Amino acid sequence: MNIHSLIQLLVVLEECRRPERVVGELEHIIRSYGFQYYGLLRHLKATEDPISLMLAGHWPEKWPQIYISKKYVLTDPTIRYLAYAQRPFRWKDSLAAFRKDPHHRRMEQMMADAHSHGLKDGYIFPIHGRNGILGNMSVGGTPVDLSPVEISLFDAVARKAFWRLLDLKGEAQTLEDVSGIDTRLTRREMEILQYLAEGMTSVEIGKRLTISNHTVDWYMNGLQDKLKAKNRQHAVAVAFRHGLIT
Repeated sequence: MNIHSLIQLLVVLEECRRPERVVGELEHIIRSYGFQYYGLLRHLKATEDPISLMLAGHWPEKWPQIYISKKYVLTDPTIRYLAYAQRPFRWKDSLAAFRKDPHHRRMEQMMADAHSHGLKDGYIFPIHGRNGILGNMSVGGTPVDLSPVEISLFDAVARKAFWRLLDLKGEAQTLEDVSGIDTRLTRREMEILQYLAEGMTSVEIGKRLTISNHTVDWYMNGLQDKLKAKNRQHAVAVAFRHGLIT
């Protein structure tokens, strides 16, 4: 398989008139690259069932049930990293990004469990809209190395398939309704917001990030402005509602 097939798929997806055709064409290209599993879904929040948000996908037997029963969505590093990832990334890179996180051991457990079910490594392609992260496409299984050009084209395919499926289902406009808040947060803002959601004070957050508590307060004021929040507690509630933190 080569990049010409990915380019051709972008044209084919636009011409598809049925959701089943979109899924079929997408699965064909994913499998041709050696990925055994994939998922195309709306952005996952801590209180939602990932299966109900999936537009298309194929996962190892029983893995979705295990993922839900063990509440891995609460600490899944790939989902947390999605909140501020602007580009595609590998699963293993998301785990490395949270090596200092207090829940890192739980994240390692989740990744090890996924590995034992055949999900050894893969890529995630974030899908953004005016309101921030709206969904993603994840592909994986036995490790496959994509070139930078292939990653860019898969990224374009993920967005095209996502919006084409929503459009055919009549749901595209609803998902893109403007919320009135700015969800484009920096990595530092995301870190502070996550620690705040865990109940940490400015002083505690400052020590964790080796910055002053005054700097933390400065970031928090910016966060409240972006999220149009009345106070810190409201900022956390808004962040949960929009899937910025889990």
